[in-house]
Amino acid sequence: MKKENKKIDNLFQKLEHQWDIAELEKDHGERFLNKLNTKKQSKKYFFPLTIAASIAVLLGIFVFYTSEVKSKEFQFASKETRQTDSIFSVIIQKELDKIKKKKSPENKKIITDALKQMKVLDQDYDKILQELKTNGESKQIIYAMISNLQTRISFLQTVLQHIEENEQSKQIHDEKTI
Repeated sequence: MKKENKKIDNLFQKLEHQWDIAELEKDHGERFLNKLNTKKQSKKYFFPLTIAASIAVLLGIFVFYTSEVKSKEFQFASKETRQTDSIFSVIIQKELDKIKKKKSPENKKIITDALKQMKVLDQDYDKILQELKTNGESKQIIYAMISNLQTRISFLQTVLQHIEENEQSKQIHDEKTI
C-alpha cells in the first residue's frame, strides 16, 4: 500500500507544474446562469415531440382497428370459406416473408417484379371477394377464390426458387473465380 502511495506521490510531483490553475473570469457565473436559463427554454421543444409521439400511437391503433374491421367484413361467407381464406392467407404471408428476407441488390429486381405481380393477383382476389359478397357463395366463385389463392402460393414459391437458383449460380461463379 505504501508503494502505491509513493507511486501516486511521484506522479503528482512530476505533474506539479502542469496543473491548470487559471482563475475564472469575473462574469463567468453570469454566463453560466444564462446558459442554464436557455437550457430550460429548450424544454419547450419537448412538448411538440410528445404530441407527435401521441399521434403516432393513435395512428398505430387506428391501423390495428381497421385491420380488425377488415376481418369482420368477411363474415358474410361460410365458416369453411373463411377457414380456407385464413389458411391460404397464412401460407401466402409466410412465402412473402421468405422472399422479403432474401432481398439483396442482386435479387431486388426479381422481388420488385414479384410484388407488382402479387398486387395484380390481390386486386383479382378483391374482385372475387366482392363477387362473393354480392352474389353469395357458388361453386364457380369458390373455385375462382381457391384458384387465385393457389396461383399466388405457387407464384411465390416459383419466385423463391428462382431467387435461390440465382444465389447458387452466383456462389458457384464466385467459387470458380477464387
